[in-house]
Amino acid sequence: MSDFRVGETEFLLDGRPLRLLSGALHYFRVHEAHWAHRLGLLRAMGLNCVETYVPWNLHEPRPGSYEDVGALGRFLDAARAAGLWAIVRPGPYICAEWENGGLPHWLTGELGTRARTRDERFLAHLERWFDVLLPQVVERQIDRGGPVLMVQAENEYGSYGSDAEYLGRLVELLRAKGVAVPLVTSDGPEDQMLSGGSIPGVLATVNFGSRAREAFETLRRHRPGGPLMCMEFWCGWFDHWGAGHITRDAEDATASLREILECGASVNLYMAHGGTNFAGWAGANRGGGALHDGPLEPDVTSYDYDAPIDEFGNPTDKYWRFREVLAEYAEGPLPEPPPAPPRLAAEADVHLTEWASLDSVLETLGGPETAAPVPPTFEELDVDRGLVRYAVTVPGPRQPYPLIARGLRDLAVVYVDGERAGVLAEGAEELKEPVAGHARVELWVESLGRVNYGPRSGEPKGITGGLMHERQYLHGVRARGLRLDALDDIGAVAFGPLGEDDGAPGLYRGTVTVRGAGDALLELPGRTRGFVWVNGFNLGRYWSVGPQRSLYVPGPVLREGENEVWLLELEGTDPATTAAARLVSV
Repeated sequence: MSDFRVGETEFLLDGRPLRLLSGALHYFRVHEAHWAHRLGLLRAMGLNCVETYVPWNLHEPRPGSYEDVGALGRFLDAARAAGLWAIVRPGPYICAEWENGGLPHWLTGELGTRARTRDERFLAHLERWFDVLLPQVVERQIDRGGPVLMVQAENEYGSYGSDAEYLGRLVELLRAKGVAVPLVTSDGPEDQMLSGGSIPGVLATVNFGSRAREAFETLRRHRPGGPLMCMEFWCGWFDHWGAGHITRDAEDATASLREILECGASVNLYMAHGGTNFAGWAGANRGGGALHDGPLEPDVTSYDYDAPIDEFGNPTDKYWRFREVLAEYAEGPLPEPPPAPPRLAAEADVHLTEWASLDSVLETLGGPETAAPVPPTFEELDVDRGLVRYAVTVPGPRQPYPLIARGLRDLAVVYVDGERAGVLAEGAEELKEPVAGHARVELWVESLGRVNYGPRSGEPKGITGGLMHERQYLHGVRARGLRLDALDDIGAVAFGPLGEDDGAPGLYRGTVTVRGAGDALLELPGRTRGFVWVNGFNLGRYWSVGPQRSLYVPGPVLREGENEVWLLELEGTDPATTAAARLVSV
């Protein structure tokens, strides 16, 4: 049994000062078979604690339907076995460049901006969720022999709202459900953020990437006492599709880490190991400056984050530099890093031999078709990740006029009378070629990830402003959704042999024969945009716009000999420029 307390100026463990040297590692972004290895790397870097978020939407995909909530408990047990304390950040909102900031699509679809407020409907959903989740945490608190010594209430709330009553109710809820360890908040080091997100009686911490002394001075204006802690030291950054790859100089990051520690503060490296946004769970941001209200910037599948431990579990130069600094604060010599997991022994080509059209896949695995005056949103069709086929008739006869998908979120491949007519996107919502009536129009709309930060968090997906032919709304819209998780089992899909269809949008099936299974990369030369499964495990989105050019395949997903591969191509490719997909070693 141990006792962890927040003292007047420092953290106390059984009455002795304790500096928290923590690293962020999200259990849901790392294959479970790799947890022990990654946690061992944290310990060898000189950390004594691990921090993880908990994504609500991953574990409650539909109201009252829960999936593997016990994963959090198993991860905390693994942290304890690795000799690490744990900080748990259950939200309910997490940001984390994760789909919808971790909030379920059905929740924000119902409540909109009433989420994350004192709204009683929101609090009722939250209490039901915490009833299921928090036993995983409570049973593993430090006073019960577990690793959990701190729990965060909300996350960067001052960047979003100012509902102090909601924050107070959240603290009461956490305590009522058995959370006895110290609570904490985290916000940016700005007055409006700290005043909006701090909670009386709860330790306040700050998030930043540099200029530690200035950040802590701002915190002290709001909280004269209590331990100093940077809950998120941004030692790297994340990438967006269609933009450049972002890195942070290791020497610069190391200097900022040293400055934090010289202030006498505790720290949590964000990220220590980023991992991967498997299964299409990557979120999106809004550009446009400080208001975060501009163009959509979807996040890539990799969450490497230029972290000290890269996406594949390799220590980087940043790792070794951080280790030198952290060793100065360690009690005794640091352990050596654990050996790397097996790597793929030999390159292997993927042979795709069968194909099914998108229409066929939708008819087999999609939800029910609806008919409505205006296009329903993804939320109304219960689609979290995936796509929706909207179909409408342009009446005629009439002259050619522009076809416009108002409020499109996010991307639509358009067919007119069965022929591809173009690709629309937010901000480019009008077909280049006008459409004459009578015509049958289909729009296959894909969500590229819900916004995870800023005032447009929780915004709906789909065609949100109506379909227009010139100035006239087109009514009588038929819609059918295809959730991405419906493709985790494609046994019912009727495939045909792949012939002239190679390169067409649709679901491809094939195999890859592996000799010497281990961590690998899947390269997809010539493919445009879609998702890939290996042995039923969804690797995430690929997209030719870059900067990401391959998908990480965790070694435990592969098996010796024949492995099944499914590829969902959503836009189509040129067969002349599309080479065989292949597995290569990381």
